Amino acid sequence: MKKEIVSILQRFTTETIDDSMIEIPVYTHLGDYALPCFPFAKKLRQSPILIAQELAAIIQDESIEKTEAVNGYVNIFMKRKSFALSLLTTLQKQGKQYGSSNVGAGGIVSIDMSSPNIAKPFSMGHLRSTVIGNSIALLHEKSGYQPVKINHLGDWGTQFGKLLVAYRLWGSEKKVREAPIETLLALYVRFHEEAKIDDSLNDKGRAAFKSLEDGDTEALALWEWFRTESLKEFQRIYDLLGVSYDSFQGEAYYNDKMDSIVEELHERNLLVASDGALVVDVGEHLPPCLIKKSDGATLYATRDITAAIHRKHTYHFVKSLYVVGNEQSLHFEQLKIVLNKMGYAWSDAIQHIPFGLILKDGKKLSTRKGKIILLEEVLKEAILLAEKTIEEKNPQLINKKEVAKSVGVGAVIFSDLKQHRKHDIEFDLKKMLQTEGETGPYVQYTFARACSILRKAPAQIAFEVKDVNDYEWELIKALKQFPSVVLRATAEYDPSILAKYAVHLAQSFNSFYGNVQIMNDSKHLSYRIGLVQSVVIVLEESLRLLGIKAPTEM
Repeated sequence: MKKEIVSILQRFTTETIDDSMIEIPVYTHLGDYALPCFPFAKKLRQSPILIAQELAAIIQDESIEKTEAVNGYVNIFMKRKSFALSLLTTLQKQGKQYGSSNVGAGGIVSIDMSSPNIAKPFSMGHLRSTVIGNSIALLHEKSGYQPVKINHLGDWGTQFGKLLVAYRLWGSEKKVREAPIETLLALYVRFHEEAKIDDSLNDKGRAAFKSLEDGDTEALALWEWFRTESLKEFQRIYDLLGVSYDSFQGEAYYNDKMDSIVEELHERNLLVASDGALVVDVGEHLPPCLIKKSDGATLYATRDITAAIHRKHTYHFVKSLYVVGNEQSLHFEQLKIVLNKMGYAWSDAIQHIPFGLILKDGKKLSTRKGKIILLEEVLKEAILLAEKTIEEKNPQLINKKEVAKSVGVGAVIFSDLKQHRKHDIEFDLKKMLQTEGETGPYVQYTFARACSILRKAPAQIAFEVKDVNDYEWELIKALKQFPSVVLRATAEYDPSILAKYAVHLAQSFNSFYGNVQIMNDSKHLSYRIGLVQSVVIVLEESLRLLGIKAPTEM
């Protein structure tokens, strides 16, 4: 809409105006949009007040009701009836396609997300990459891209050497079979506790991983067993979250592909020996990128370079996104530089999408120290609390368990996504489940309320806009914002833009609901039902793009 306003204003002045200059006044009596004239004062050698007065006097357009000059601003009032009719007609016609675009032109976007480590529990620490990545994928699909979601499992590395040593020293096959992840976690934590006293354990862990890389039969059998059991656990949680993947190719998948990449680095004269290890110099302001340790073992960087090249050959992506924590920023900076030095111009298409930590009592969660919050337990507790609330407020609800699942899981997801991804989040389950304030249940409840109105309403074929009051107008303007919100959230890889919008739309609807007679005014009935239908479309789509279900009853 700002672009439309700019195109209108530009007809009446030779000064350059862009949509970033157009403001939306806080108060309705100051107009729907405003142009500050202060930037033009120096060039025109006039006061902003005079410029605004002269401009306001000559602006005319069939979509504009009036313009007013106030303290150096041109305040613009739209023709509400035509604006509302145009928007609602578009929404009724497009339905769930409203807000879709072809910005991506069918380009493939690979998204490296979730990526939990096998033989470790799926903790709250893994939630962020999973739900942020899922929403980014859905937003890109809405904007005309083809997302490819890759779960790059942490199924290789020195930690598995440590786990092998721990299992051989203290492990029990019977206990692992009875409770695989719980038992393996206990072994992993014990290894690090014992290593504080006996540092030789770390050397044994590195040696065990080297034997795994070299194809030791017994080590590989244990690793495969740990991996299979872990995937069973993970899948149960992904099913709860409603998240699926196009690929589960983990780090181990690239084992037989790394030698050729190391050879390519050698042929391009990029490898430098450093204390027996092989590194790539990535500039004087960054530490070198370690490719091979002195014992010949490969590293995280080696596998990611290999994976990036393999993905480009496989998917021919236009963008390759890595939804990985803030602490890995240096790694991805090095990755792009190495790929660029190798002559791959497409390295510019690689983008790290960083995010902050989930904290408990202000402290970081740590698997190594045994300080974790299991995601599955959180989701189950959230579902139980939601079910209890439904039992108290709506005991006659038919599908209580299914609704409780949607509300509980949705609350956990929304609580994460409403925060800007770079911020750290303090874990608080009770706040997540509140039906008031900026929460998932609040948005879901608003959607269910709108659906309830439609169930009671007569069937509507067409609607006529008689007039538009302030509550309706605020709601209409909120609905108009949705396509631009989707584009901005996609471009900035930021689902919080959409989550905050969903809250704003829900608040606008609840204000409308509380102050306007929807069903008891025959003169405006068809138009107001059309408005409710539009809210249902946009709220449901907003929740879907966040990876959250929208129950029609709560």
